[in-house]
Amino acid sequence: MSKPLLDRFLARAIKQGRLGIVFADGSASTYGASVEGFPEIVLRFTDSAVSRDILLDPRLGAAEAFIDGRLMIEEGDVMGLVGLFRMNAPWERGNDHLRPKRLKRLLNKASFAAEQINNRVGSRKNVAHHYDIGNDLYALMLDAEHWQYSCGYWPEGVTTLSQAQEAKLKLIAKKLHLTAGQSVLDIGCGWGGMAIHLAEHHNVHVTGITLSEEQAALARKRVRDAGVADKVTILLEDYRDTAASGRRFDRIVSVGMFEHVGRAQFETFFEASARMLADDGVMLLHTIGRFGSPGTTDAFTRKYVFPGGYIPALSETVAASEKFRLIASDVETLRLHYAHTIRAWYANCMEHKDKIIALYDEKFFRMWTFYLAGAATVFEHGGMGNYQIQFIRSRHALPITRDYLLKG
Repeated sequence: MSKPLLDRFLARAIKQGRLGIVFADGSASTYGASVEGFPEIVLRFTDSAVSRDILLDPRLGAAEAFIDGRLMIEEGDVMGLVGLFRMNAPWERGNDHLRPKRLKRLLNKASFAAEQINNRVGSRKNVAHHYDIGNDLYALMLDAEHWQYSCGYWPEGVTTLSQAQEAKLKLIAKKLHLTAGQSVLDIGCGWGGMAIHLAEHHNVHVTGITLSEEQAALARKRVRDAGVADKVTILLEDYRDTAASGRRFDRIVSVGMFEHVGRAQFETFFEASARMLADDGVMLLHTIGRFGSPGTTDAFTRKYVFPGGYIPALSETVAASEKFRLIASDVETLRLHYAHTIRAWYANCMEHKDKIIALYDEKFFRMWTFYLAGAATVFEHGGMGNYQIQFIRSRHALPITRDYLLKG
């Protein structure tokens, strides 16, 4: 019964580009039509349950079948497969026909809500799930110079991943409007790339905090190797504990961390940030964000990638900050920059496929590349972008025009 239902689903979903499927019983079907610029993909299902799993939850069902080797890509690759579906249902046009069944959506929402508490214990566990899987993987995937696991910035003339991450760091530094000697808090400092850049180029004192033991250990080594140990301190610490210590900072930066806070903790995050920011301070929040209204995190991402995470809408992010008298002094939406970044990561993973499989196994490699394919294409065709939101406590903290961003 599931095969005819899947046939109708795919006939609606794929209009441009071609998808061929060889089913477990040896029969084959083709969907869509050849269109320049759209992928052409051929799949093989190794058992009849694949159709049912995809119908129950298209993304999670297809992902798990792919991870387990039950959905095999005979022609094309996973980036093309995920891209084919997203290109046929761009966010701007709406994609209701790709949504899971109503009962599945209700169960997803209920499960999502239960996971959003994200207290101190949960936060540390969730971070470890993704970031403590070993630095060796990230060494193969990220840019070698800055180790930035967040959206790069791709202005005209920038062509490499390292250049894009350097451009991102420079842009954020401009938005922080730094002065030598200032104190900076880096919430979710990763492997120390931002802290090192600010210390080297702006002569500021940076305290970086992370919940990942693997990140903290490598960040401290990278700080020492860069010769800025006198200006950078890396702590294994929750931002709520930093705020409770009573310390205040001239500048606060947080890149790629807010997505892990959890919707239930948005106000806690901004209350803590406002408490730690000096009266004339500046804060820059760089986060993935969803276009349109608030939503939920899909089951695949919650299960395999970022448990406890949530991609915020701009409306709910700003609404949470407003309760603590933080002024959103500048907002920039980066629409396609993360797609370029993730495609570069995907290319690095494909280049180092054998090494990654040796570190983990083939199932992990398939899971990881499915995650990257989904992430890249959601920024190209889905409802995700990146927001850089600059906050101040005093309206006098920055020049009254944005000309300072154009200097240097």
